[in-house]
Amino acid sequence: MNSRIERLTFASVYPLYVAKVERKGRTRAELDDVIRWLTGFDDEQLHRHIDEQSTFRALFDDANPPAAIASITGVVCGVRVEEIDDPLLRNIRLMDKVVDELARGKAVDRVIRR
Repeated sequence: MNSRIERLTFASVYPLYVAKVERKGRTRAELDDVIRWLTGFDDEQLHRHIDEQSTFRALFDDANPPAAIASITGVVCGVRVEEIDDPLLRNIRLMDKVVDELARGKAVDRVIRR
């Protein structure tokens, strides 16, 4: 499973995130705000990772996440995100969690823990 995750590109998952939030009435701009907050990227860095087909490992190796990500808790795919030991898998699940929160209608300021 880890080797499959190691090869997974952010660019392959990003359109799925976009479709999910747009289906729920949210925008790509809101999604990008949430992802930029989680990764510490600016818009150019985020889209460079998409254009370059970066793996999630490369994405998170380059990221500078805020300290507030420690406050993200909850369950994604039946697993508590705060209990995941593997840093890469935890970061991927944290991203899944904040995208889910956005799609469920939570205000962007609350998703990004302002």
